[in-house]
Amino acid sequence: MLAELIARFCEALRAGGLPVGADRAARFARAVVTVSPETTRQLYWCASATLTSAPGDVEILDRVFAAVFGPMTSELAAPAVARAAEPQSAYATAGGTEATAGSVGTGQHGDGEPREATMPTLGSAAERLATRDFAELDEAELALLAEAMRRFRITPPLRTSRRQRAAATGRWVDMRETLRRARRTGAEPVVVRRRVARRKPRRLVVLCDISGSMQAHARAMLQLLVCAAQGARAEVFTFATRLTRITPLLAADPAKALREAGEAAPDWSGGTRIGANLREFLDHYGARGMARGAVAVIISDGWEAGDPAELGQQMARLARLAHRVVWVNPRTAKPGYRPLAGGMAVALPFCAAVVSAHRLDAIAGLIEAIGDSS
Repeated sequence: MLAELIARFCEALRAGGLPVGADRAARFARAVVTVSPETTRQLYWCASATLTSAPGDVEILDRVFAAVFGPMTSELAAPAVARAAEPQSAYATAGGTEATAGSVGTGQHGDGEPREATMPTLGSAAERLATRDFAELDEAELALLAEAMRRFRITPPLRTSRRQRAAATGRWVDMRETLRRARRTGAEPVVVRRRVARRKPRRLVVLCDISGSMQAHARAMLQLLVCAAQGARAEVFTFATRLTRITPLLAADPAKALREAGEAAPDWSGGTRIGANLREFLDHYGARGMARGAVAVIISDGWEAGDPAELGQQMARLARLAHRVVWVNPRTAKPGYRPLAGGMAVALPFCAAVVSAHRLDAIAGLIEAIGDSS
């Protein structure tokens, strides 16, 4: 499994003294998929180009790479990768660091014919991760899902704009264009040009719960917004004990955006006051126009530390302003779930849709709920 292999390899590098985070692990995965290395030497250069940033890093990479994949040769890389991905009973010590040692295969069958083996692809890794709950994934595995999340497109429904555009048929006569064309026909308006109202996507407003009970799913949802909401008019806020606007941070790559979002939101993994934060959003942003006609998405498990009655009042305000309200609650995927939590119970009547979006193969339900024009 490519995700597990990269996670273990990066863990060995970190143990050896090379600071490899989720962003570098994701770059390494993309390089492997793009290059499809056939030899251990090609695999090494993929690692060197994406996992090192200083001359001193190369020595650590060489030592750990040799311990995990073996020496660089012209042999096929797939056998070495497959062996390194399997559970090993022996460990090789490299500079005091224990790394899983997979001996390098010959790359040939006993008859001298080359092995017909291929490198695992990111697509197959994403397929295996697609049915796992986001709460079960570590940072490296979550970063590997970034490429799969880029295949989604979050497109809010269209609304009628005040601006108009020229059209062959339409409700309004375009007098200026009609008179301009009449100059070609002796000032006789033979062709009457018309105008119709433009259509543009509605604004997407996302309020994401980053309290302790939602930490893993919040990271996945924020990564999805970075990857799939490109070009959409999206406004994103995080909340736990306070409200934080993180829209400017979403222009970066997923790993950087998540890191900066954590720094911008000092209450990450804190408690949850949904009603109070929703009131602050509506008072300072929503009622001034941000929520009017928008698709509002609330990502939370509904555990309200404050007064549920206040949440009900603010949800009623939001429902009056927004085009529709979509609530993302990963707990709804559990068998026998019932909205008994105080926050979820009072919010449910004001929601147009409630989805789980708790794993990759459930994201389509969220995208469909956002794009619903009804």
